[in-house]
Amino acid sequence: MPVELKVPTVGESITEVQLGAWRKAPGDFVERDEAVAEVESDKATMEVLAPVSGTLTQILKTEGQTAKVGEVVALMEESKAPGDKPASSKAAASKKVEAVAPVAAAARVMPAAQRAMATHGVSAAQVQATGPGGRVLKEDVMRAAGASQAKVEAPKPAPLVPAPAPIAPKPDKAAAAATQEAASSYAPNRSEEAVPMTPMRKRIAERLVEAQQSAALLTTFNEIDMSEVMALRDKFKDAFVEKHGVKLGFMSFFVKASIEALKGCPRINAEIRHGNIVYHHYYDIGVAIGSGKGLAVPIIRNAERLGFAEIEKVIADFGARAKENKLRLDELEGGTFTISNGGVYGSMLSTPIVNPPQSGILGLHAIQDRPVARNGQVVIRPMMYVALTYDHRIVDGREAVTFLKRIKECVENPERMMLDV
Repeated sequence: MPVELKVPTVGESITEVQLGAWRKAPGDFVERDEAVAEVESDKATMEVLAPVSGTLTQILKTEGQTAKVGEVVALMEESKAPGDKPASSKAAASKKVEAVAPVAAAARVMPAAQRAMATHGVSAAQVQATGPGGRVLKEDVMRAAGASQAKVEAPKPAPLVPAPAPIAPKPDKAAAAATQEAASSYAPNRSEEAVPMTPMRKRIAERLVEAQQSAALLTTFNEIDMSEVMALRDKFKDAFVEKHGVKLGFMSFFVKASIEALKGCPRINAEIRHGNIVYHHYYDIGVAIGSGKGLAVPIIRNAERLGFAEIEKVIADFGARAKENKLRLDELEGGTFTISNGGVYGSMLSTPIVNPPQSGILGLHAIQDRPVARNGQVVIRPMMYVALTYDHRIVDGREAVTFLKRIKECVENPERMMLDV
């Protein structure tokens, strides 16, 4: 009896997901609790695990299609080992299998081949399978599509009787050649491709629009001399790695500085809820991290209780798991304040958008050597622009400016964070 693979519950209030990559193909043996496929929600990517050990026999939902939570997306036949034949296939196994055979069932069609069949309008009966175990490969479909196309002879156009050409001035050969060259240069590069938005990208778009429409967003700027932090980092980087097993980055300094600034400006760590201003007496700091599926903002819980090394370890772990789409839903929910570092991509200045219902977000940017005045002298210093976007409904301009000044003081004099002064 076939075993059903269903879409798992991926979080409260999420009822629909999008099928991601299939890690197994029809005919593959799968161990119990082994990942067979990925499903993407608007918050994270989850894995569909095999409920039993056995052979994957049929894929019902291909990559990119949507499915409801609990919906069946594939079928399996239970067996104990790769060599064991499912009960439903014992009779078929006794028959002689030809090396190259027509497609007998959709269960043997590889996902790439399925997409190619849909694109080129090729039916299963037209395809000759050449893959291992009688599987249909994309190359088989393309071969069938080419053969089908060759059978259709294009009708010969009727000869055209040219009309008498009007008398016109002799064309400029140089201009005609230039026009022809320009047209030919554009022709090969005008293709288009429509790719469905992932649930996470859709959700990001919705939240950004929501933030712009529901909050009174305003951004203020400042600049920070990074000389002291960079010198401190260079001085202790080797000892830090040796003791803690993680590199000392700039993000931990800004997390600690943000906490100090939020303590002095508590409304930036608050939110509007049902007509009330809710003050958070804890600091759950979100750090924006780029992943293969889009921007993720995992949360450092109770960051005020962590030291520099603990913050760096948490961020490093988030970054590694974000690349593999293994962040958990609970790690992406909540947060009282966010830090986004566009400087790692080379951004010099930007106006970040608040992540609702938060009231503020700190944007970091690239460090560049610039001339600045110090004690009446022009010197070159590594400078960084910082930006605070805030909800002007509850945060005043004075608080926003004070916040950035406190960030500047802490980072330019990092010993103040150590001594709490």
